Amino acid sequence: MSDLIKFEPMKELLDIRDAFDKIFARGLSEKRLDITDRMNFAPKIEVLDKKDTVVIKAEVPGINKKDLDVKIDNGNLVIRGETRKEDESQEKGYYYSERSYGSFYRSISLPDTVDEKGIKAKYKDGILEINLPKTKEAKEKSKPIEVE
Repeated sequence: MSDLIKFEPMKELLDIRDAFDKIFARGLSEKRLDITDRMNFAPKIEVLDKKDTVVIKAEVPGINKKDLDVKIDNGNLVIRGETRKEDESQEKGYYYSERSYGSFYRSISLPDTVDEKGIKAKYKDGILEINLPKTKEAKEKSKPIEVE
């Protein structure tokens, strides 16, 4: 019976609380937000269904165009990118910064009505806009229905 371990359900919670207490006790002068350096996020998107195209707009502010990667992979539109941290915090006198850095990834399942060959993307003012033309068959299927 010496192999039994005493169960302490509150110990893990107390350990977590102690870790948070240490983080908040350091103050703003120390670099305590290292987690933001490795933060991953998925950009917020809008999907618009227009007559001839599906338009996807993704918010990716602060990204250089060269750091964006947009591709089709197995019927999914994949958006990847990375924000890079500039080494400026000490020499420019920053006291505190909440800017996030890291990579992001977003995968959007495409309907069969999209013509993958004609997809175009453009990036301006922090918005990535992707135009996905509909197939000829999809355009012809659309038919208004009168409501009585």
